[in-house]
Amino acid sequence: AQANAIIDKDVQIGNNCEIGPHVNIRSNVIIGNNCKILNSSAIGLDPQDIKYNGENTNLIIGNNTTIREFCSINRGTIDSNETIIGNNSLLMAYVHVAHDCVVGDNVILANGVQLGGHVIIQNNVTVGGMTPVHQFCQLGEYSFVAGGYRVVQDVPPYILAQGEPLRYHGLNSLGLRRKGFSNEVRRSLKKAYSIIYKSNMNLSQAIDKINNNINESEEVTNILNFIKKSNRGLI
Repeated sequence: AQANAIIDKDVQIGNNCEIGPHVNIRSNVIIGNNCKILNSSAIGLDPQDIKYNGENTNLIIGNNTTIREFCSINRGTIDSNETIIGNNSLLMAYVHVAHDCVVGDNVILANGVQLGGHVIIQNNVTVGGMTPVHQFCQLGEYSFVAGGYRVVQDVPPYILAQGEPLRYHGLNSLGLRRKGFSNEVRRSLKKAYSIIYKSNMNLSQAIDKINNNINESEEVTNILNFIKKSNRGLI
């Protein structure tokens, strides 16, 4: 830890971690190996939630994750008892992660992203800078949200989302190619989302058509499961 860092009791920090100057790490925080937490970040603060009543809750950060300058991350509330940040993720400067959020592996939150409480961000998601995400929203794996837009409903997996109001803007094609998704898989994903967003069917009809017209695959199953579990509705 560098000068003026404050680390409270009941903190676990793994091997080969870098804690920058003026970082404040509060109690009940667990940090994995090979993490970097840079200047003036506030880690494991009490939830900004009026129903929080001093419960002994946690923040868990995985391995190989970087948290840049002036980030703030709150512990969980009694609702789930923990906030979780995964492995190999990057939180750029001024990111805020509120209570009870789950941020997956290989996630990039660009400068100034603000997550409300109970947000779930699945693996391999990128969120552009200055984007607020409404509480209880979910962002599906391999999705990309362009910077500067509000997320107030769930963003399904594998897509590019942009516009105000935020909307489907095609597949996250570049990201999927970089991650090694085959042409065949990308075609089936594009076909599925054409049915959902461009067929003028309601969601139940679209799901039936996907089940009957697209070969079953892990990726298409992920889309259908995401829709089934969505509480705030899809963008």
